[in-house]
Amino acid sequence: MSENTKENETGASLERPHGSTRRRRPSQLTMVLAIGLVVAVSGLVWNNIGHSRSAPPGTISVTGSGTVQGTPDTVSFQIGVQNVAQSAAQALSANNARVSTLENSLLRDGVTPKDMQTSGLDIYENTNNQGAVTGFTVSDDLNVTMHQLSKAGAALDGAVRAAGNGIQLYGVSFSISNDSQLLATARAKAMQNARLEASQVAGGGGTALGSIVTITDQENSSPVIVPYTNFQASGLASGVPLRAGSQSVNVQVSVVYSLKG
Repeated sequence: MSENTKENETGASLERPHGSTRRRRPSQLTMVLAIGLVVAVSGLVWNNIGHSRSAPPGTISVTGSGTVQGTPDTVSFQIGVQNVAQSAAQALSANNARVSTLENSLLRDGVTPKDMQTSGLDIYENTNNQGAVTGFTVSDDLNVTMHQLSKAGAALDGAVRAAGNGIQLYGVSFSISNDSQLLATARAKAMQNARLEASQVAGGGGTALGSIVTITDQENSSPVIVPYTNFQASGLASGVPLRAGSQSVNVQVSVVYSLKG
């Protein structure tokens, strides 16, 4: 059999055309080497690209604060009455009458209806040491806001006299109804404070500040609060003396700056 003739499995001979050559499959070693070369070249290209990119600039984060003083123009307080009677119905009826008198007194002294809100109405039984019911207590409280501080003292005095002994006042607090201008001033001071601090830190590190990256704003007002008082109607001078004083408006800002150099 000639070199161009090959027997098949059945014994018949197959003749390969003259001039043709057999294709040899690449060996596994050759394929592994080729893949490795591709990976190496890809890694080299990626590495070069990565080194060509500039690193992100450094940043510095500081917190600045600014505080200004304002004069309160609003007073808020919680005032209420309570009654004790043999039955719940009797206690509630008596309490309703006293609350009505209290509200009318406040309205006469400059409190508007929209600035009075019922904040608590409780009815509960009273018992002795043996657990027997001895009566019932009803209490009713109002949240009151006044925007005329000059009338607040007289309003409190009139309310106590109208409602009688046992009336309770749950503290007095002062606030500023419109503090937008104060907040703007405090915020400007806070930003100045933040930039000064950041400049000092950056200068100490041999660099300079760049542009602002982020700002987080916080604000806080500190109300002036007078603690709980239990008034007795007799012995009060005409007009409860109230002093609004001043109130702090504070703003804190957290600022992130980029750094140059």
